Amino acid sequence: MTAEAIGGPAQTLAPERVDAFVREVLGADDYTGRSVCVLVPDATRSCPLPLLLDAVHGALAGRVARLTVLVALGTHAGLAEPDLAALVGAKPGGIGDRYPGMTVRNHEWWDPAQLTTVGRLSADTVARLSGDRLRTGVEVTVNRAAVEHDTLLVVGPVFPHEVVGFSGGNKYLFPGIAGPQVIDLSHWLGALIGSAEIIGTRGTTPVRAVIDAAAALVPARRRALCVVVESGTNALHSVAYGGTEDAWASAAEVAARSHVRYLDAPVPRVLSVISTRYDELWTAAKGMYKVEPVVADGGEVVLYAPHVRTVSHTHDAEIRAIGYHCREFFTAQWDRYRDHPWGVLAHSTHLRGAGSYDPVRGERCRVTVTLATGIDEATTRSLGLNHRDPAGIDPAAWSADPGTLVVPDAGEILYRLR
Repeated sequence: MTAEAIGGPAQTLAPERVDAFVREVLGADDYTGRSVCVLVPDATRSCPLPLLLDAVHGALAGRVARLTVLVALGTHAGLAEPDLAALVGAKPGGIGDRYPGMTVRNHEWWDPAQLTTVGRLSADTVARLSGDRLRTGVEVTVNRAAVEHDTLLVVGPVFPHEVVGFSGGNKYLFPGIAGPQVIDLSHWLGALIGSAEIIGTRGTTPVRAVIDAAAALVPARRRALCVVVESGTNALHSVAYGGTEDAWASAAEVAARSHVRYLDAPVPRVLSVISTRYDELWTAAKGMYKVEPVVADGGEVVLYAPHVRTVSHTHDAEIRAIGYHCREFFTAQWDRYRDHPWGVLAHSTHLRGAGSYDPVRGERCRVTVTLATGIDEATTRSLGLNHRDPAGIDPAAWSADPGTLVVPDAGEILYRLR
């Protein structure tokens, strides 16, 4: 389905125009009598979700047979009811009052009973799509809601992304509402390519190709409202509606021009002032992913996040078991690490960045990663990262240093060299 779109990289859309557009395109499409599952992001993404859901609900409530909102957590922590309500702009206990007839719930990835298998990608298919980086078959499992509704409607933002190139579209299915198999495979494939290599890459990357192939196995009809958000705000640059591939492609072109900043030369040091939307290192690591391409060899990235006191709400033990290392640390010792969750290995390499490893010289990473967080020094160093006391950091003073790039609200805007 060809995408329809409004807005662009140099614009911000009035909420009234967004509301009218969403109601118009949904009103013109075939939803009458259908069962619809709306896939939305959690609070780790900037997105005016209440504005969008008000329009979706207004266009579909009373017209569709069933309307469910599923928070595409991937493997993030589930939201308690007050947090679910806040996510969609309702008061605690008041989702039904704001959105009559609409159910809002988590993707309960931790409960195998909530998952179902829709097919399999063969080893040959994975090899072809991955450019022969991986040759392993994978069961494609997804939340049961994806087969219990006849239409999936993705509603969410598109940003540069360290695993797939640009987020959004079918990524709301895989990893958004997926089981662990495709999540692990796709994230490790992204790690084999390299975060700094794939992040902000336009078009269908190998990881996107695997995700799209997995999505094609889901029997439901797929539609998407893909938005490009002015980072850190609730304003929208653009909205695109259509099939999940076409709407995503339209939004990704806008995101590529809105969410990438270019520098003329590498910088010795970056201070990433981590947004409070990230309350664990697992997500705060985006402050590294988005700046690694502009850091000089031998440079340093400091993640400044006094509010972050947890490594991961859901993968803490798994990360502590392996620490943070470059990709080659794992690939050179694959027999030792291959049975660890591949998604966790990928996260480890993405935060630690590029480097090399051999049994004699050990590990040598291109840049130093320093945590100035609420995580204690002993834990930080046990993970293989440097430590600074956040109380000793004044971002304003660091901004005066010509050798330091200070990035406010870090985690969504990508920095690249021209």
